[in-house]
Amino acid sequence: MQFRRNILFAATALCALASQPAMAEEGMWTFDGFPAERVRDQYGWAPDQAWLDAVRNSAVRLTGGCSASFVSSDGLILTNHHCIASCLFDNSTDARDYLADGFTAKEREEELTCPGQQAEVVTSISDVTGDVMGAIGELSGAALTKARDAKIAELESAGCPDTETTRCQVVTLFGGGQYKLYTYRKYSDVRLAWAPEDRAATFGGDPDNFNFPRYSLDASFLRAYENGQPVATPDHLKWNPRAPQEGEITFVVGNPGSTSRLWTDSQLAFEREVRLPVTVATLSELRGRLISAMDESDEKTREGRDMLGGVENSLKVYIGRTAALNDPAFTGKLVEAQSDLRAKSAGNAEIGDPWSTVDEAINSYRTLYYPLRFTQPSGDLYGYAQTLVFAAQERSKPNSERLPGYTDSALPLTEKRLLDERPIYSWLDTLTMEWSLSKAREYLGVDDPDSQLLLGKESPEQLAERLVNGTRLADPAVRQALWDGGLEAVETSDDPMIQYALKLAKRQRELKALSDAQYSGPLAVAGIRLADARFAAYGDSVYPDATFTLRISYGRVKGWTERGNEVPILTTLGGTFERATGNAPFDVASAFAANEANIDKTKTYDFVTTNDIIGGNSGSPVIDRAGTVIGAAFDGNIHSLGGNYGYDGTRNRTVAVSTHAIQEALETIYPAPSLVAELAGQ
Repeated sequence: MQFRRNILFAATALCALASQPAMAEEGMWTFDGFPAERVRDQYGWAPDQAWLDAVRNSAVRLTGGCSASFVSSDGLILTNHHCIASCLFDNSTDARDYLADGFTAKEREEELTCPGQQAEVVTSISDVTGDVMGAIGELSGAALTKARDAKIAELESAGCPDTETTRCQVVTLFGGGQYKLYTYRKYSDVRLAWAPEDRAATFGGDPDNFNFPRYSLDASFLRAYENGQPVATPDHLKWNPRAPQEGEITFVVGNPGSTSRLWTDSQLAFEREVRLPVTVATLSELRGRLISAMDESDEKTREGRDMLGGVENSLKVYIGRTAALNDPAFTGKLVEAQSDLRAKSAGNAEIGDPWSTVDEAINSYRTLYYPLRFTQPSGDLYGYAQTLVFAAQERSKPNSERLPGYTDSALPLTEKRLLDERPIYSWLDTLTMEWSLSKAREYLGVDDPDSQLLLGKESPEQLAERLVNGTRLADPAVRQALWDGGLEAVETSDDPMIQYALKLAKRQRELKALSDAQYSGPLAVAGIRLADARFAAYGDSVYPDATFTLRISYGRVKGWTERGNEVPILTTLGGTFERATGNAPFDVASAFAANEANIDKTKTYDFVTTNDIIGGNSGSPVIDRAGTVIGAAFDGNIHSLGGNYGYDGTRNRTVAVSTHAIQEALETIYPAPSLVAELAGQ
């Protein structure tokens, strides 16, 4: 698994919980459930349907895990720099380090293809709850998940017969209480048009990450293509390079990745006691291994930079979540929220006691978690092998019987990610694979059958080196041949990584079947009852957990109080030079230094709002009342790191880079006159 720097986790502490009615500016709302009346009551104005439709049609989901928006009629896309860092990285060589130096396409013909990237725009959302519930019926356990997944595959296939230009995805909401079919117009050719230097986007580095003030030019522009030509996008946001005004209403439209605000007490206990501790410990070790290896040479420093950024970002998130779930005041409010819901549901025979069902499922999962986690070795090359093995096995089955991710609707993106050409660095793949194997042996135990299956008689270091050095899967032509050859080609391959993936596949399938029977299936049943309980108790004033599908949040430009001091709403470009120390990560980007005399230092750089967002919202446009884009969300403040579990409007803040600063960068720091003209000529 390659760690990519494309994750924003922003929303934290806890004031109102999603299992209770949403309060104030809390909520990542679906477009078919936007609380217009609540917004109108609070602000005296709310978007009408035409406004919502126009914004929805401009919003873009990037399959690398970020959000974005169309900002011109020629397919120009605004997103964050950290969302396209992997594109810069994949196009770099020893001779030209685009990630470090930045990139500006003087002509559209020079724009760089981004491997594995796809842009998607929602065209419709339909409720298919009845269809899926009808398939589930009274089933339970593995039978339930099999019937549910078969119906989902059927609905997705029927909804998008044209898989070249459309993608259908059935999304589970409220833990299984609702199912919605999202239909997307997709663009599989995405190219990079402009990006600043890495230091401009990462000024302050890990110390400033999830903090404010920020001085970060975390912005970039992509372009969507089709048939070799820029896509015509008459639906796009108007570019508005102005400073934000304190107190003004703002909307963030994007695809928040995942939240756990509807979890029960036992699910949160598992998170605190099992998942978070092992994640923090193992990522900390990976970070140390990476830093040590990168110190060996300038070449390794360049080649490891992208992964290290992703690891450090993720590590900080999980440390913040750990702190939140170990805070008695925080967890006390979580318990209070669950108690309130249970009290309101008491005596309702139709709801019953889904909490006990969840408790039993979590107890089973405690036994399965380590095997499920550690029988999945890390590394890009192993990832290719596993995809080839599972795709070959699943494609030989009817669509309704395949695993999620390998159905007809999902295969085009799976194939694209597998076959797009990108560099593989053997030392980096060896390091990540041996790290994951060593952690598997440590947590499972030397004598555990799964440890023995993973390692045999070899050490993690020996096995990783043998497999990485022996495989030919770094060559996309080899991957293409195996993909085209199907099951026979995969099973008869003499590639050691393919044979290793084949050996593990049987056990991985066994573990999934056990998880379906003992964990996923029971949780699906409980999820239906818990959703019923919430709707009965709170009506439509609750919103679903995030699912990396399109949402809209509302808020305002507003600071907060930190240790008795008022935090300002914004920073200026000039503050970069005042904050600079000359030492990394507070060293000024070279283009900033070279153009200091010409930069308008009074222009707004980054600013904060009360919008409720989370990881996956990176790159989301910050939109004003007029429907114009005034920023791109890229971070949250330090208080936001518990936002996976709840939202506190008094301290949670979204951090965005201002269009005011991006415009100055396009004109003065990293000149791109063609983009300036394009944005002005909307």
